[in-house]
Amino acid sequence: MQFIDLKAQQALIEKPLKKRIETVLAHGKYIMGPEIFELEEKLAGYCGVKHCVCCSSGTDALLLALMAYNIGPGDAIFTTPFTFIATAEVISLLGATPVFVDIDKETFTIDPHKLNEAIAGVKSGQAPSPGASGNLKPKGIIPVDIFGLPADYDGIEEIARQHDQFVLEDACQSFGAVYKSRKSCGLGDMAATSFFPAKPLGCYGDGGALFLNDDALAEKIRSIRIHGQGSDKYDNVRIGINGRMDTMQAAVLLCKLELFDKELMSRREVAKRYDDGLGGDFTLQTVPDHCVSAWAQYAILSDRRDQILAKLQDAGIPTAIYYPKPLHLQDAFAPLGHAKGDFKVSESIADRIFSVPFHPYLEKEDQQRIIKAVRG
Repeated sequence: MQFIDLKAQQALIEKPLKKRIETVLAHGKYIMGPEIFELEEKLAGYCGVKHCVCCSSGTDALLLALMAYNIGPGDAIFTTPFTFIATAEVISLLGATPVFVDIDKETFTIDPHKLNEAIAGVKSGQAPSPGASGNLKPKGIIPVDIFGLPADYDGIEEIARQHDQFVLEDACQSFGAVYKSRKSCGLGDMAATSFFPAKPLGCYGDGGALFLNDDALAEKIRSIRIHGQGSDKYDNVRIGINGRMDTMQAAVLLCKLELFDKELMSRREVAKRYDDGLGGDFTLQTVPDHCVSAWAQYAILSDRRDQILAKLQDAGIPTAIYYPKPLHLQDAFAPLGHAKGDFKVSESIADRIFSVPFHPYLEKEDQQRIIKAVRG
């Protein structure tokens, strides 16, 4: 049994996929070829925004966005400790300070009430952590759409307006999700997503994209993406990175985009079967009525996690833990001086969470076997 079955998907798109790849091989424009621009146009239309800028990974998408906002030393960026390290890593890479805010115990996304308190505290001159300066300037918020579920953007955007902060949607797990009739990657001031192979829409390597409506910022990001390029490759008007997506990955995504909506429907059906089979005995991520999750992963909470994982392993059922150690307890962020107990909800969920196989092609029989094994 596969945790995520990419081969089943590949079998469905084999012919058009080969045609797309052969087209790239024929024109030979492996970097920034025409498929890149075709993909950007289609993705922007899908998410309902003016601009999509494809890039080399979800991490670089987040980095490009912060570079476009001129984030650097002395700046504070607010985000959740319950996420993959890339979200906060890019903040530190630019010399800024990640300010962690605990999550809601039901949705696992950033808690707007605690976010408001954290921003107000930093603005008043309080140090957000023992190792951080008390003279930080709050600049922006990076909510994380965890496991495919959008954060509470109405609450977050209201707080952002009150405190004059930008909102960068970390949609690296939520492409295809919906929040109050607005599609993921169309929330906040800008959004970043990932096309890592295991994502709801994934390529066959690394890839990412940024989504926004601001014309000037979009042009700036396109420049930063290619070494700060100006009028040509040897005219460098700013410091940038090598953040381009390769053309072959764009070709793969164009092919996969054709069946993406059908796969999203299948993901919801698989999630519903898990909900029906496990909801009475286990704590599951709450999906509010105004949201449609992209179901990047299916998460379960249990105080008996280790025993359950051992049983699943014995039954030949693969599992994963997203995320076993919150970011504030990672060695990489030790200079911030956080300690266990600082973000109790994130820590409690990290201690109990695990994920089971989940993909659009999960057979009902296999899913029933998983449910039975989890329930014991």
